[in-house]
Amino acid sequence: MPGLASALVWGAGQLINRQVGKAAFFFAFFAGTVLWEIVSGNYYAGMEFTPRSNGGFFVRGLWGLFTLGTQPREMTLTGLTEGDNSIVLMANGLIALLTLALLAIVWIWSVRDAARYRAALNGGGQTEASGAYFGRLWEGAFAYIALSPGLILLVFMSVLPVLFGILVAFTDYSRDNLPPKNLVGWVGLENFATIFTVPSWAATFGGILVWTLVWAVVATVTTYAAGLLIAVLLASKRVKFPRMWRSIYLLPWAVPAIVSALVFRSMFNGQFGPISQWLVDVGLTDERVYWFTDPTSPNLARGVALLVNLWLGFPFFMALVGGVLANIPDSYYEAARIDGAGPLQQFRYITVPIVQRTVTPLIILAFVHNFNNFGVIYFLTEGGPDNVDYRFAGSTDLLVTWLFKLTLDNRLYNIGAVMSLVIFVIVGSISVLNLNRTKAIREL
Repeated sequence: MPGLASALVWGAGQLINRQVGKAAFFFAFFAGTVLWEIVSGNYYAGMEFTPRSNGGFFVRGLWGLFTLGTQPREMTLTGLTEGDNSIVLMANGLIALLTLALLAIVWIWSVRDAARYRAALNGGGQTEASGAYFGRLWEGAFAYIALSPGLILLVFMSVLPVLFGILVAFTDYSRDNLPPKNLVGWVGLENFATIFTVPSWAATFGGILVWTLVWAVVATVTTYAAGLLIAVLLASKRVKFPRMWRSIYLLPWAVPAIVSALVFRSMFNGQFGPISQWLVDVGLTDERVYWFTDPTSPNLARGVALLVNLWLGFPFFMALVGGVLANIPDSYYEAARIDGAGPLQQFRYITVPIVQRTVTPLIILAFVHNFNNFGVIYFLTEGGPDNVDYRFAGSTDLLVTWLFKLTLDNRLYNIGAVMSLVIFVIVGSISVLNLNRTKAIREL
């Protein structure tokens, strides 16, 4: 009975259980929710009730989320008429839905608390005053209470944009159907079918996906291998002034990546860049090489992008591996030398396994970073050279740079939202599978 009462009116079950303080606490949420809805709506207007005209924050928000509006705006001599903005309605609806979800937690808490307390009393348990309950709650759940403001902020600052992007993928929101003049509508899986079944879109997606995977793997392997090699060399006792060398090799990491990418872009400029001119001057080429703009040689641009990424990325792994090497006991190598192991065997059977065990999770994170490495590709090649077989993309475009072009350059927001979901699924799946197979993660 108390549980059912709290399900109908929050706090009613606590009042039946003679816990007035708890009843007031839960009823305050209930009354605030109802009052908010009434004040923000037009429930007292003398007209036929409709969610669009009379609903408050929650009713009109949920109506807008499901319908995305019913009254389009029209252009007249005096400007646009009054109407619905589908994107605003979607955002407001998500806010209302997430707010209701948070309030639902309080509602479930109220129902369960009333039912459990009554069951405890029926089982011979002692009565508990509201003040004692809240004191016990403060001591036992202080961590959750302290984390709750951050959780609420996370819901509206992180979860809300993610859900908004997911919903856009199921609409016709694009440059051909832009609010506020037009209403956006739900189209189901039509955008996904476009990406995977329309030949031109499917060819673009497949080609960019393959290059993105190749880029992520090669970029990660090369930066890690180079960083490991340099860290091992700097750890050698034969190297003089290791701190100076280490500082020099950290310089590429200290310079902002965007600045470095723009500098390399100027150096490899096919028309004015010094590298193309130097190749001609020394006789290695008969004419200037157009690294980023030659559509017949897209691998030139891809190779340069990988080299630039190597330059920018190896210092991170060098510093990381150097820290690991400093913590490997010298007794390991002394025992190996006594057993007759040479430098290569020591590197293979001692250095690599210890380093690998420590840095594998970060290698996976580096793969994820390279998969979405927008800065190097966009500021170095801008996705070029052009590819006539691709839609709104070039030969060096990654999925993330293609997504950027689809949304900001071409305003295909629905297709861009589909691509963001695809990227999330691919990156998330690879990360989860690899992290679950990593000993360093399983032992945490």
